Amino acid sequence: QVQLVESGGGLVQPGGSLRLSCAASGTIFTIYRMGWYRQAPGKQRELVASITDGSSTNYANAVKGRFTISRDNAKNTLYLQMNSLRPEDTAAYYCNAGVHLPDRPPYDYWGQGTQVTVSS
Repeated sequence: QVQLVESGGGLVQPGGSLRLSCAASGTIFTIYRMGWYRQAPGKQRELVASITDGSSTNYANAVKGRFTISRDNAKNTLYLQMNSLRPEDTAAYYCNAGVHLPDRPPYDYWGQGTQVTVSS
């Protein structure tokens, strides 16, 4: 069982910055990939960025050069640094953890979501 607790969302003006945090607890040794997804009203959920246990990263084209995903293994925490924010970045952001156990199929855990609103 993995629990994910997100924080750091809020209201920011265009061009501003926010850092989202996702604290993981439970059987965290089973996590092989973590990522950030977002979902805007009327839109489907989309991958923003992901990072594997080998530190390989992947970014959506819309955020490349502006967002950075990172992790602090000592704190069991995932981060998303968001710079040069745009109104189109407005969405609920969700932390995701992919787990893999030898006798179970892969399974995704999700955080509760944190709202990011970019508006002047």
